[in-house]
Amino acid sequence: MLRIKSYDRLFLCLLFLLFFLVGCENLAGLKNGVRMEIGKPAPDFALMDASGNTWKLSSLKGKVVFVNFWATWCKPCREEMPSMEALNKAMVGKPFQMLAIVYNDDLQMADSFARRLDATFPVLANPGPELTEAYMITGVPETFLIDADGILRHKFMGPYNWYTPEMRNLVQELFNSQN
Repeated sequence: MLRIKSYDRLFLCLLFLLFFLVGCENLAGLKNGVRMEIGKPAPDFALMDASGNTWKLSSLKGKVVFVNFWATWCKPCREEMPSMEALNKAMVGKPFQMLAIVYNDDLQMADSFARRLDATFPVLANPGPELTEAYMITGVPETFLIDADGILRHKFMGPYNWYTPEMRNLVQELFNSQN
């Protein structure tokens, strides 16, 4: 009878886990295996808002795009929403689009929450695992700034006050890089 020592079991378990993770990676279904990388084209998506309109990232070329993954159950997400709206209003008349993507939450409930804050940006449907994997979402809130050419320029993890002079200047720099 073959006896397996405890450290051999540990090695086999780790090996099995590695193969499992690699297999899950390959089964994730990412289109073309595209993942978020600063300085590279942002992974494309097409998501619906609560009114049934479809928002496709690639159709927003020519605009600076602010993409925020959030949820109503996330207190820091709710707390940063007013500053997001302030930034959005400050960008009126400029080639700018803010998108709030609901993560593991109900679209109607999230849209209702945003409307109570008088948010003027669209709230988009809960993405599938392909999009959250493509953007390597580890939690919420997470925010991405994409330039007018569709290149991902910045990733922010955690809540921010988006209406500070520094953040407005950061967005302004993305407008200026178009020239």
